[in-house]
Amino acid sequence: MSDPTLELPVLRPRLPRAAALAPYLERIDEAGWYTNAGPLHNALRERLAAHFGIAGEGVTLTANGTLGLTLALQAQNPPPGSYCLLPSWTFVATAHAVRQAGLRPFFVDVEPASWAVSPTSALLQVAGAPGPVGAVVAVAPFGAALDLMAWDRFQQASGLAVVIDAAAGFDSLRPGRVPAMVSLHATKALGIGEGGLVVTEDAELSAEIGARTRFGFRGERLATADATNAKLSEYAAAVGHAALDAWPATREAWIGLRGRYEAALAGLSGIELSPGLSGVASSSLVVLARGDAEDSAEALAGQGIGSHPWWGRGCHRQPPFRDCPRAALPVTEALAERSLGLPFHLDMTAGDVERVAAALDRAQRRAAA
Repeated sequence: MSDPTLELPVLRPRLPRAAALAPYLERIDEAGWYTNAGPLHNALRERLAAHFGIAGEGVTLTANGTLGLTLALQAQNPPPGSYCLLPSWTFVATAHAVRQAGLRPFFVDVEPASWAVSPTSALLQVAGAPGPVGAVVAVAPFGAALDLMAWDRFQQASGLAVVIDAAAGFDSLRPGRVPAMVSLHATKALGIGEGGLVVTEDAELSAEIGARTRFGFRGERLATADATNAKLSEYAAAVGHAALDAWPATREAWIGLRGRYEAALAGLSGIELSPGLSGVASSSLVVLARGDAEDSAEALAGQGIGSHPWWGRGCHRQPPFRDCPRAALPVTEALAERSLGLPFHLDMTAGDVERVAAALDRAQRRAAA
């Protein structure tokens, strides 16, 4: 999570403290119910549904986000072995989930303004795929909102399975019928350690995803579909409740931190912030720097400041996926060369932000010289 040799690491997660958890842990002790849709699990599901403005049956809780992506794909029954179109500009978990769902990754480029795949571009890319396409995964980059209504229309028109990877999108996601996964990992704006959820306005699809988190059981001990064990325990749900209790203040803190960064970086030449996140509670801050981001990272490290090439050089360059087919990726390659994650956590002071901005400015000036 953090490098102890750096004064300002990129990440320093903050989860609910023991005192905030205690009332929920006592409820677990009283009930004697530890997993399998216990009282805290079900109550958390309702609270999260209220957050997203949908009915409780539209939320499925999962042990982690990768399992949520996998099961949301499988529940739509894309042809086994067919291609799944997804951006290379994503965290590697997206591609792992595609493979775990029995599909073959086909990497495509993102659009320069949004850093995401649009329904329009996806339709064009499907036509140029190396074989039959059964599914599409669209990624909401770093929590920026996608137009889920447009993806609903795409799904209806194409007949393909569609899933939205909104891992960092707890604050920005506005649900549609297409299922969207939100991660509850410790590094996210609302974190519980390990966990995830899938949200959709399609109650039938949500029930199918839910069954696949519990061995395919649907009220009796009979496996009705290929499935796994992806249930969220009562202990993880307890952390979720405590995190939701603090969410209004947590959200304000994330948005405030980003605002301070926006002001500090505004005058820096050659720096661009990742799009679509102003006023959104997101737990990362990614910029485009002048020149190769690795040079900026080295310069920052020399000043005790951490940084991170958030998604590396693109998912297609990760060893397990180098043999996967891909379209031309000029935008992805450009983003991969210049993108850099800066220190962004709730322990940072205004002075810390100014320090990072000044160090980055010095690094940029050297790159331009």
